[in-house]
Amino acid sequence: MNEPLPVTRVTDHGTAKLMPDVDRDRAWLLTVDGAPQSYVDLDAPEHLEFEYARRLGHVLDTVAAPGRALDVLHLGGGALTLPRYVAVTRPGSRQDVVEADRGLLELVAEHLPLPAGSRIALHAADARAWVEAAPDASADVLVADVFGGSRVPAHLTTLAYAREAERVLRADGVYVANLADGAPFAFLRSQLATFAEVFEELALIAEPGVLRGRRFGNAVLVAAHRPVGTADLARLTAADAFPARVEHGPALRRFIGDARPVTDADAVPSPEPPDGAFGIG
Repeated sequence: MNEPLPVTRVTDHGTAKLMPDVDRDRAWLLTVDGAPQSYVDLDAPEHLEFEYARRLGHVLDTVAAPGRALDVLHLGGGALTLPRYVAVTRPGSRQDVVEADRGLLELVAEHLPLPAGSRIALHAADARAWVEAAPDASADVLVADVFGGSRVPAHLTTLAYAREAERVLRADGVYVANLADGAPFAFLRSQLATFAEVFEELALIAEPGVLRGRRFGNAVLVAAHRPVGTADLARLTAADAFPARVEHGPALRRFIGDARPVTDADAVPSPEPPDGAFGIG
């Protein structure tokens, strides 16, 4: 049997590369311009390799009763890791994936095809434009995992965007976003302040070393109008290979401090990661 070979393609927004994992059959790593974007095991889509993806998965596991089908809107496609995860863990879920890079969607569909009957619809479109056009109360969960290169685009950080996301969610819906920052956390604090303006409940999931400012890293923002199951999230994230903390309530308000919500006029992308922050090997 022939060994799978890496695939490299210049897409609309960069150079994408699919690399087979030598340790797992039919498992692939997707990088864009050298930055790791996604990991998918086609034989075990419930396997989440990246720590941030595991944390997003924990949120998806706790937003509703186990196995209950959900309507999920994913902003950012990558290799469709989380849509595949939801399709397996919550069969019958209806999912829309919005990815600005049409070439990347085509590459993934060609080399890492979705299983038949997965009920995952792919859309090549700008994430904010899609959200602004989406019907009211049409999603149970909105997952934002959008990076232009290694940075969250500015137009997905603002109060106007947060209000549109809230409009698209049902009354008990949950917004969850993958963000990245390091001390002094100007970007992360501004995002928390922005979503606190719109949603009643907030939580933040990150490794203690990131929260203490020791290194740059991912942080998962959770926002809703109902309690977000912080005890369950704390238990699940503490059991991971790289344990994380769940911050909420007064501790999170102290972290936000005097940060202000972001307007469209003053929005900036998330900071450029330092060299090696998200490298491979």
